[in-house]
Amino acid sequence: MCYNLSAIQKTVSKVIKSFKVMLIPNNYQRTRLFQFAGTARFAYNRALRKEIEAYGAGEKFISNNDLRKKFTVFRSSAEYPWLKTISNNVTKQAIKDCVDAYTKFFKKLSGRPKFKSKRRDDFSFYQDTDKIRITATHVKLEATATSKKRNKQGLNWFRLAEHGRIPIGVKHFNPRITFDGLNWWLNVAIEFESKKSQTDGEPIDIDLGIKTSATCSEGTTYPNINKTNTIR
Repeated sequence: MCYNLSAIQKTVSKVIKSFKVMLIPNNYQRTRLFQFAGTARFAYNRALRKEIEAYGAGEKFISNNDLRKKFTVFRSSAEYPWLKTISNNVTKQAIKDCVDAYTKFFKKLSGRPKFKSKRRDDFSFYQDTDKIRITATHVKLEATATSKKRNKQGLNWFRLAEHGRIPIGVKHFNPRITFDGLNWWLNVAIEFESKKSQTDGEPIDIDLGIKTSATCSEGTTYPNINKTNTIR
């Protein structure tokens, strides 16, 4: 039996890897994390309610941009002043998550989206990719400190439980903060280059036999170990 193989050449492709590390917040930071997660849940549920109401009234699907514009106006009202203490990026991503879930439902790619609830431990929020900063020991989250004073800005930096767990000096994607009922976690994705092999170049013939395992057309032979004294 004869096979024709080409020379192997390395190519570069992109690979996405996810990293997860536990945060060690102080009491103030822990309170702010719950506030951020609660605001994200509030924005998600409000967007979902608007979509359901529009569908029930026979109106067209509300786009992500339209929902965000409506929420920006709503955020500026005096009804919920605490919304202004939370980064706008948190609510924008929560609305986008709702729109994505609603779109997948109508495309029959997933089940009907549900309202988020504290009872189901729906504590999570997004951090802006350009605002987050990660070092070997800490991560800086956007707008955790409500004061602009320099001595208060340190509250934006959260200790990491594992040092050097997340690679630094690279682009971080889709940073999310989640709560598992006991601890807060940072989840982030990073893009790496991965080398793969592909066939290219001059082909060679390989003859598989009995006396020898393989004989190549360029003269290389590979003995059949079953014929050696050691195996016997």
